[in-house]
Amino acid sequence: MRSLPLVFALTGVVIASPALAQPKAGKTDFAHDVVPVLKARCAKCHTDGTYKGGLSLDTRESLMKSKAVVPGKSAESELVKRITSTDPDERMPPKGDPLTPKEVATLKAWVDDGATWESGFSFKPPAYVAPLKPRRPQLPPAVDGRDHPIDRILDAYFAANKVSAPPALDDGAFARRVFLDLIGQLPAPADLDAFLADKAPDRREKLVRSLLADNRAYSDHWLTFWNDLLRNDYVGTGYIDGGRKPITNWLYASLAENKPYDRFVRELIAPSPDSEGFAKGIKWRGAVNASQVTELQFAQSIGQVFFGANLKCASCHDSFIDAWKLDDAYGLAAVIADSPLEVHRCDKPQGRSAGPKFLFPELGTISATAPKAARLQQLAALATHPDNGRFSRTIANRLWHRLMGRGIVQPVDVMGSKPWSADLLDYLAVYLADNGYDLKKLIGHIVSSRAYQSRAVPVEKELTGDDYIFRGPELKRLTAEQFMDAVWQITGTAPAKPAGQMTAKLPDFPASTPPARRVVRASLVVADPLMRSLGRPNREQVVTTRPDQLSTLQALDLSNGAILADTLTRGAGNILKANPKATPDILTEVIYRQAFSREPTAGESAVARDLLGPTPTPETVSDLLWVVVMLPEFQLIR
Repeated sequence: MRSLPLVFALTGVVIASPALAQPKAGKTDFAHDVVPVLKARCAKCHTDGTYKGGLSLDTRESLMKSKAVVPGKSAESELVKRITSTDPDERMPPKGDPLTPKEVATLKAWVDDGATWESGFSFKPPAYVAPLKPRRPQLPPAVDGRDHPIDRILDAYFAANKVSAPPALDDGAFARRVFLDLIGQLPAPADLDAFLADKAPDRREKLVRSLLADNRAYSDHWLTFWNDLLRNDYVGTGYIDGGRKPITNWLYASLAENKPYDRFVRELIAPSPDSEGFAKGIKWRGAVNASQVTELQFAQSIGQVFFGANLKCASCHDSFIDAWKLDDAYGLAAVIADSPLEVHRCDKPQGRSAGPKFLFPELGTISATAPKAARLQQLAALATHPDNGRFSRTIANRLWHRLMGRGIVQPVDVMGSKPWSADLLDYLAVYLADNGYDLKKLIGHIVSSRAYQSRAVPVEKELTGDDYIFRGPELKRLTAEQFMDAVWQITGTAPAKPAGQMTAKLPDFPASTPPARRVVRASLVVADPLMRSLGRPNREQVVTTRPDQLSTLQALDLSNGAILADTLTRGAGNILKANPKATPDILTEVIYRQAFSREPTAGESAVARDLLGPTPTPETVSDLLWVVVMLPEFQLIR
């Protein structure tokens, strides 16, 4: 069994330090417990331009700059010392009653939990108001022959921000990136050789078109994105007792035919029996909080997925973190309700019923007297209304995030925030609408830009708002499904059949598909513990982004886990069987070309030679495979 130190010594894989890792979930609820205390007792003197004593509570960043809080150490935090002081010259707040013991306990617990903060939240009222209607920006002039509209916008952006455009990717690196991004697989050696041998000036555009035309591979890959987003899975809570319904067959068929996105969404909001699982949500067994009944789940899912609107807080009370109100969430929930829906605030009935209401009433209304099916049709029409720019901007932003590593609006579920380039976001949204809401066409348009075809840039820290400047595509980790597909592809160990619930007719493989790619994909099988460890969620909630840092659990599973070890052992036997007379150098070349879309360096060949020995065995080939899949170059899309 391999040891964890050996992982680091051989591969250079580094687990994120606690300072860089995502904050651990604590005992305090920032939105519901902490924000009300800070707003009632501290905000008047320390937010929105009034920063007495140099303390700003506008954002977590401004709070940390003040050094009033030491995350994890309330006893050493000046904020806690001030709210517990009995000295009238030091006590905060200086006037009025001191904080109650419960309020003090809440803030102390919050600091001890790491002073976690809701992503995108600020006490300072936003100066930016997100527009609703679509906007067609004027394109800047082309520079040095870069006439792609995305590059024209970004060239002007780079010039305005005094940033140099990143250098271009070489053909091999581009091929690996675009294969993984568009169909979720590594380029087979035959595919790579054909692409590298093509000297036509439009060879990259031809490759993009051919990948997007592979309906089977495209659907297999993008099923992961949509399963996460639409909380669809093959097993889990609700399937045994009938409280949940999968939409797998409808979803896969919709991807395979490249259903226009506006029609796709209308069929989810006003569903058929095949697509109704998303709208119905999960009917939990037993009593649940009022905010988790199926009608409120509907409102939360519709708002988050299609409009980047967080209605979860607003399902209990007027939101503390943005402008959404309790009546907004209940108005959307009432659209799907079978009977009058009583409004609850913090689980307490308010003695009134909600009427159906769209989040953006300026686009139209929903009839309170219409039957449910008609109300859902009205909602579907308003959601996809040509004047609803929020609809097209949200999906354009999600696709940019998936392909480039970061959204134009970040986080992607807070679409009321200011984009780092409003012109780029509006251009992509209008381009999608102009082209019949063809998602493949938008994806192809993005990846055909020089911006996408540039080297990835490292990000030293998470910047938000006006502090962020786009410098190029960011490094992306392989998803759990991409990682497993890549391992299976290299080792010939893909499973024999998809999940039992996957009964849709799969499109035929194109005649040109190499045998190594005619396999069952990870997106089509039930997640095993390794995939769970690598970030595949259980999908009981909408999941729009996955963790992007390696955790200790993941490192342990990759270094010592039985599932990966068994896969690599079986794969080593398959590789030796397929290459019975291969020398160590030839085996190394075979593995490296599949894993990295390049030849091994002289140094890598020398290390592999030492690992494999003069006569490679299943054990030594397995060791080489393990080292390869642990390399950051393998686990990242560069």
